[in-house]
Amino acid sequence: MVRARVQLLLGILFLASLSVSFGIVHREHQESQEESDSRGQNNPFYFSSDRSFHTLFKNQYGHLRVIHRFDQRSKQIQNLENYRVVEFKSKPNTLLLPHHADADFLLVVLNGRAILTLVNPDGRDSYILEQGHAQKIPAGTTFFLVNPNDNDNLRIIKLAIPVNNPHRFQNFFLSSTEAQQSYLRGFSKNILEASFDSDFKEIDRVLFGAERQQQHGEESQEEGVIVELKREQIRELIKHAKSSSRKELSSQDEPFNLRNSNPIYSNKFGRWYEITPKKNPQLKDLDVFISSVDMKEGGLLLPHYNSKAIVILVINEGEAKIELVGPSDQQQQQEESLEVQRYRAELSEDDLFVIPAAYPVAINATSNLNFFAFGINAENNERNFLAGEKDNVINEIPTEVLEVSFPASGNKVEKLIKKQSKSHFVDAQPEQQQREEGHKGRKGSLSSILGY
Repeated sequence: MVRARVQLLLGILFLASLSVSFGIVHREHQESQEESDSRGQNNPFYFSSDRSFHTLFKNQYGHLRVIHRFDQRSKQIQNLENYRVVEFKSKPNTLLLPHHADADFLLVVLNGRAILTLVNPDGRDSYILEQGHAQKIPAGTTFFLVNPNDNDNLRIIKLAIPVNNPHRFQNFFLSSTEAQQSYLRGFSKNILEASFDSDFKEIDRVLFGAERQQQHGEESQEEGVIVELKREQIRELIKHAKSSSRKELSSQDEPFNLRNSNPIYSNKFGRWYEITPKKNPQLKDLDVFISSVDMKEGGLLLPHYNSKAIVILVINEGEAKIELVGPSDQQQQQEESLEVQRYRAELSEDDLFVIPAAYPVAINATSNLNFFAFGINAENNERNFLAGEKDNVINEIPTEVLEVSFPASGNKVEKLIKKQSKSHFVDAQPEQQQREEGHKGRKGSLSSILGY
């Protein structure tokens, strides 16, 4: 009998130890999962600069790369199937060779200075672009880009909307290089001779460099689609380029600059510049808005959501923590969402993040921050803030409805909602935490940081 009781006691202790061990393992797994989520590894809306791009061309002068397909990451952003984001970077005194594509592009200069030339059957237009300039390049338009600076790199982001196939587009380069064959090479000898009224040997020598290849081998071809230019060549190109510094935002076919408009939201924690389809016909054609946001380190962009627009956010400078609220992929498939999921990521330069329409989001700047955004389905979009004094949609709900919507009384809910006296951008540290930590390490004003 005693032995049986001892065995029973040992059994209970064994089960208890298993329970404790399971609890520890479960807690460690949960903590590991949260840590992984904070880095964005399990986040379908986070696209890392290191892992989420496919390189199209790369050499010592720069690169051209495209983000992986959005729709393959999550069904929650399936409507981005026909949108791609392209990044172009080049070193000083370089040229991206003339080409066209079977996609409409919306080009934006993030850093540096560029000469953009658009070539059409009846002529060409060249523009000098600065940081913040944007320009639509219609599908099939031949264009080339120059970085005319002696010291600064050029960085450009393009929204690509393919016209032949969903999610896929093709660049067609005139020149034959190590990385890309000229599309003229695809025509037969007879077609080329008749088209240029010349012997094929002459065409081969002039357009495709056959004679140089025979003398020097394949290395005589240019090393890629980004090549170096001489200073005198750049000076000549600048002579024929128009300055785009004027404040016109509604140009039908010329570049426009985000920074030439007043910010739509502004205080000491941040500034938000935006141009919508209502203000610009190029954006109206694409149904896209563009935004550029500066935030002070320690600033918080208050929780908000877009009614219709799917936002593709690109980190230009700095770092941020982002929190997005929405259903999980499993709940999305079931079409019934009982619980919400928080999607977190720590963003740094060149990272992308997709914010679906109606999904609330908040952004905390962990350093001085600048990010750019494309808003897809922009027409009639409304931005609804969930906190702050202005543009707060919850503020407009009557007390009687708040009374039955939340556990506390309507007056208490109303008092809580109205407690935040600032709008759009606020300090990410609550006042209570500031009092505990003191005012050590406070950052300077936004104006001093950004040079305004």
